[in-house]
Amino acid sequence: MEVRSAIFALFLMGAALAAAPARADDCAGRQGPDTLSVQVINLKAPTGEVVVTLYPSDPRRFLAPRGKLLRQRVKTTAPVTKACFYLPGPGTYAVAVYHDADANHDFNRSALGMPTEGFGFSNDAPTRFGVPSFDAVRFVAKAGDTPLRIKMRYGR
Repeated sequence: MEVRSAIFALFLMGAALAAAPARADDCAGRQGPDTLSVQVINLKAPTGEVVVTLYPSDPRRFLAPRGKLLRQRVKTTAPVTKACFYLPGPGTYAVAVYHDADANHDFNRSALGMPTEGFGFSNDAPTRFGVPSFDAVRFVAKAGDTPLRIKMRYGR
């Protein structure tokens, strides 16, 4: 009877863990009280990875080589993929995302330089001609958890 009780207890613990929301240790970065919960919506297909990159408040580092604060590659789940970051603290940040549909760790472009994979930015900043400015994508993260939703865009 004790073995059955132990198995049942393990089953209940497993069910509770499966039903629980994403754990904090799924977040990228140094653990702390402030987090950013990113939801990337409007994904067309559940293939490859979604790359979510967090930038600090310095506009010169936005989209610059080695300018990122943190990056997470998350297995794509369509139509929504989630990522989480521990933040150094409340403040101004920016996020850029892309759908690496073929998981080749590169943002694919056409011969004309146009994106062939989905992309997006915090504040759903417009991208008519080139990338948006830091001012268009920056947002303020508060103490505790800051939720952020970004719509993935695909070329036509």
